[in-house]
This record gives sequence, C-alpha cells and structure tokens, in this order.
Amino acid sequence: MNPETIDILSSDDLIEIREYHFSRLTELYSGKKPERVFCLNGIGAGTSVDAYKEPEKWVEGALDNLATVAEKGIDRKLFRPLVIEYGVYGVHFIDRIFRANVYFHGDQWWVDLLENPVGTLEYPDLEKDETWNLAKRAAKAFVDTGVKAPLFGLPTLSSALNIGVNLYGEKLLISMLTDPEAARHDLQIINDLICDLHRWYLENIPLQQLQMVVAGHRTQPRGYGQLCGCTCHLLSAGLYRDFIAPLDDQLLSVYPNGGMIHLCGIHTQHIPVWREMKSVRAIQVNDRASEDLETYFNELRDDQIIYLNTTPTMTPDRGIEITNGRRLVLVGEFPEYCQ
Repeated sequence: MNPETIDILSSDDLIEIREYHFSRLTELYSGKKPERVFCLNGIGAGTSVDAYKEPEKWVEGALDNLATVAEKGIDRKLFRPLVIEYGVYGVHFIDRIFRANVYFHGDQWWVDLLENPVGTLEYPDLEKDETWNLAKRAAKAFVDTGVKAPLFGLPTLSSALNIGVNLYGEKLLISMLTDPEAARHDLQIINDLICDLHRWYLENIPLQQLQMVVAGHRTQPRGYGQLCGCTCHLLSAGLYRDFIAPLDDQLLSVYPNGGMIHLCGIHTQHIPVWREMKSVRAIQVNDRASEDLETYFNELRDDQIIYLNTTPTMTPDRGIEITNGRRLVLVGEFPEYCQ
C-alpha cells in the first residue's frame, strides 16, 4: 500500500471534518432543526483493476485514486464523505450467492430466473461461495490498509422482496396468494442470509467507517442499516404488512439504531406500516418517489428523516419549502443551499 495514500487518507483534517458533519447529521436524526439545510454529496473512487479477480489490489487502487481528490472532502458546509464501495455484481450480488445465473450484458448486470418452484430455496454454503469470499477479501483488505478517514460502502445486500423477485419474478408474487407458506419460506431464507451478511460486516468493519450501499449519498449516523424497498411498489398495503414488513423490520433491527429504506417508485400505500416500525428511521427517495416528498414528510413520524434526490419537478427549492429544512437531507451538488 502506498504510504503517501495512507497518510493522506488518515489526516487529522479529513477526520475532523468528517466528525463535524457526522455530529450535525446525528443532531438532525435527534430532531433538531439545522441552522442551514443539510446537504450531502460524497466523493467516491474506483480503479481499472479487475475487482472480480484481484479485490485486494482493487481496494488499494481505489484508495490511491481517492487520495488524489481527498482535499475536496474538506468542506464545512456540504458533507462530502470520502468513500470506496465494492459493488460487485450490482443489484444481483445476493442472487449470485443463491447460485442464480448472473451475467453482464450491455452496460449492466442481469439475472436469469430460477427454475425450481417457490418454497424450495436453501440457505447457501457461505464458506465455499466465490462471490461472498470476494466480498470478504475486499473488506479485509480495506481494514488492513489502516486508512482512517474513508467510509467503506457495502455491496447491494438489498432486501428479501427485491431478491425474491430477482430470483422468481412474478412467480413469487403469485405464490403470496396461492401458496403463502412457500413464499414465506423462501423470503425468510433470503432475509436470514442478508441479515447474516450485515452481521459479518458489523463484526469486521470499524463502525466509524461502515456505511451501506450508495454510501456517499445515503450516509447515515453510525449504527444505522439500510434496505432496498424498490419492489414494494408492486404490493398492496395488506400484502406488504403481512409478508414483508416483519422481514424488513428484522433486517433493520440487526443495527442498533434501525435504518433506512430506499424508495424509487410509488410506495405511499405503505406509510402507515412504516410509521409503526420503530426500526425505520429514514427513507431515501429518488426518481418517482421524490415526487411524493410532501406526503412522506406530512405522514411519517417526526423522527423519520428523508433523503431527497431531486428531480426536474421536485427541485431543491420545492423540497426546502415543503420541509423548511426539517428532517431533510438534500442529496447532490447544491452548495448554494447550505451556506
């Protein structure tokens, strides 16, 4: 590891500014209205090293590249956490651990549906799993470098429903109505795996540097988890409450402070459930979900934070007007809003 990289990415200045912003973020989560809008736009770095063949060298290369832009992180107005994120196989990371056929096509990862019926999924042998062992090697390599300032973002561990639909498609949704015990069996197996992987990261990455997927733009105070709620827009409020909410609560409860649900579609039918779930401390909205900011702000609890990725119609000005800066993290390059 380049000694200069270690020095740069362990500097007192970078750590001090990171802790300053974490303190502000913690105050926001505690219910305090910030003196200025909380703006977040992390700085990530990768490398041309093949992450699938040499995860240790990938980590070193990503950190070397991050060191070249580290000065941009020293900003007392806009939180710019430094991040590396080992995001192998994209949103199909968990699918591959379940031995689904995951492949790269065009410009993204795809997966073929499993042929076995819903209800027959088995917990994988993690000790022998190539995908999980790659991820562990990357995590351990990061810790071994000893760098202190950067955050480490997890692969996409996703959620039980997202992965279930990745693996089975509409068969899973139909089975919730026609064979609910089969659906519950496989969803629980998926959730158990995801929870176990989160626990491994909690045990092996320093908590002060551990963040979830998309770490630079969904940064939370320490001790908070995250799950992907994309697919819950396909479910009625009743189906979500009966099948998925207990699993999501179980997953977020792995973390001492609960955590965040990522949303990108039409999900407002689930607000009454999320209001009741103490483990749901934040939601992150982008694309179509951002258009419902006012509904989320008015109908969620007062201790639930909203991370807003703006759109052409849900602009920073409109987001601030709706929230008055309360419970809001404005995501993006908006230095003019956090003066």
